[in-house]
Amino acid sequence: MRSYSPDLTPPWKRSAPVPEVPAEPDLVVEEVATGFCGAVIRCEAGTVTLEDRFGKHRVFPLRPRGFLLEGKTVTLVRPSASAPARPARTASGSLAVPGARARVARAGRIYVEGRHDAELVERVWGDDLRIEGVVVEYLEGIDDLPSIVEEFAPGPDARLGVLVDHLVAGSKESRIAASVTDPHVLVVGHPYIDVWEAVKPSSLGIAGWPGVPHGQDWKKGVCRALGWPENTGAAWQRILSRVRSYKDLEPALLGRVEELIDFVTAPED
Repeated sequence: MRSYSPDLTPPWKRSAPVPEVPAEPDLVVEEVATGFCGAVIRCEAGTVTLEDRFGKHRVFPLRPRGFLLEGKTVTLVRPSASAPARPARTASGSLAVPGARARVARAGRIYVEGRHDAELVERVWGDDLRIEGVVVEYLEGIDDLPSIVEEFAPGPDARLGVLVDHLVAGSKESRIAASVTDPHVLVVGHPYIDVWEAVKPSSLGIAGWPGVPHGQDWKKGVCRALGWPENTGAAWQRILSRVRSYKDLEPALLGRVEELIDFVTAPED
């Protein structure tokens, strides 16, 4: 005789099994009922605490099918006490060094064009730079870069890296960069008009960075196009708050900053 399952639910109505995922620190999930998206910062008996990009915390129950992980429904469970801890990483993706102290500042430096550039580099690479002893300073423009380099007096034990905005063929910036030929100086750049554009639009919840007609103030034009108040300081803080790690930045910026850090920290010749 054929045996039949006691479950008389038609196959097309049966729910597919949902994987159980340990709610480990830094795991980014979305709560299905509210749409709240954040990283796990704490998991206790029956609850999990998430932190969103703005630093806001919310506590949710550990219920079946309660979360989305990379778009797929999962059931979060409390991690096993014996589970090995995942290596912690810095915002740049490097392995964190627990208890590491900041190194005494090197003679070498990294110069960036403006305050926003410096704040973005600090946001993502700050931990790495402190361990390496690299100081980042901003210039408020690079029109006087040759004289700035001369005053810095770079050498084998004092290398200088410079990050330039809008470093594209034929631009004013490219001509200035080409005028610096000291072997102990590395000038690199990204193609964006302003470092704002190096933040991925998806991290800000916008379809893309708007075009601004030539001759208009680019930052104010962006604010107008996006319907933001024309307060560029407040707009930048809004943008910066959405940057949690290197994943929120465009590769064209990531590679150049990593290149500068490697150059400044390279062993002396």
